[in-house]
Amino acid sequence: MSDDATTPEEAQPSPPLPEQQQSPPENPSELRAPADTDWTALALTELQQRRAALEAEIQALEGRRNQLQQEIGSSFAGQSDAIARRLKGFQDYLVGALQELAISAEQMELVAQPLVVQPSPLDQAAAATAGQANVAAPAVAGLFSGDADLIRQRLAAFQGQPDFHADPWSLRRTLEPAGAALLDDWFLNQGGRGAQPSSGSRNRNALITAAAISILGDLYGERFQTLVLASQPERLGEWRRGLQDCLGLAREDFGPSSGIVLFERADALIERADRLEERGELPVIVVDAAEPDLAIPILQFPVWLAFAGSASELNPDDDLL
Repeated sequence: MSDDATTPEEAQPSPPLPEQQQSPPENPSELRAPADTDWTALALTELQQRRAALEAEIQALEGRRNQLQQEIGSSFAGQSDAIARRLKGFQDYLVGALQELAISAEQMELVAQPLVVQPSPLDQAAAATAGQANVAAPAVAGLFSGDADLIRQRLAAFQGQPDFHADPWSLRRTLEPAGAALLDDWFLNQGGRGAQPSSGSRNRNALITAAAISILGDLYGERFQTLVLASQPERLGEWRRGLQDCLGLAREDFGPSSGIVLFERADALIERADRLEERGELPVIVVDAAEPDLAIPILQFPVWLAFAGSASELNPDDDLL
């Protein structure tokens, strides 16, 4: 064999060496760092802007809330009590009116029943003077002159200690001296028909009226009915509560078939008074101090009391609500 001969191992070509691969960077995050930093800053800026906007909206809403609270407080705090009183008066009047309507419907009779009355000192005085001839009719101021002692005795008793357990239709409260002087003038000088200055309060006017009703009960028994005129339901509600308290009455004592009837309109009151006179009963008319004028037909009746109201009573603030 020659020297040029090669071994099989030498004849096989050696495999090519792979190309040397490029080594990756030692820290890959170094390439993304600038992009991540920009995105974080943008997000942070946006969040700060949204936070600032939300804080501004919250402040605006809080300011609006405070403003609304101030407006509500200034607009309704001073009027809530007056509104509540008006609603309470109307509720009492409405409930009483419905009860009266139901009672009247149940007690409606097609045949009028004879009226049983109690004798009074006026009846005895009339009987004693009926046989006397050529006696002139008494003046208006003298209608109660024959009962002056009884009237003044009752007025004096009313100014003492209140009798909270008195019988119904008897005064249970103390009458002030001014109220007693007013009734003395109304009974004995005006003959039970005329206007008197208001006491400045509907409750005090109701007390004076209750004292007059109590005295008229002693004089006339059950031969009279009290008719109260007030043109608004809440005023009638005050009259009802005042007379109930002063005379110890119940709701059943207010109504067409009872001792006291409440009216909003003068024409309805006048019609009722005419029917009472036709039946031989005495209408006793009471006019609230807030009524701006007195209906002329009321003047024809023998007994009426009109409270002359002051400017504040004729134009109450609660009517302007």
